[in-house]
Amino acid sequence: AKSRKPKRGKGKSSKKKAKKVVKEVDILSPAAMLNAYYICHNAPAFLEFRGFPWPGSPKKKGKKRK
Repeated sequence: AKSRKPKRGKGKSSKKKAKKVVKEVDILSPAAMLNAYYICHNAPAFLEFRGFPWPGSPKKKGKKRK
């Protein structure tokens, strides 16, 4: 009987992943304001997109899939 080597999986070799650097983004920069001008219809919508919802705001309903 031949001695067999243990089989190895065909997966990727494990490498250390580089940590992602989170950059602070200025939400009042000219580029951000231009983007907000096109995507927001009013001040509450602007604040909600930026992560500041006001209390009692109606929640968005998702699209229904068939």
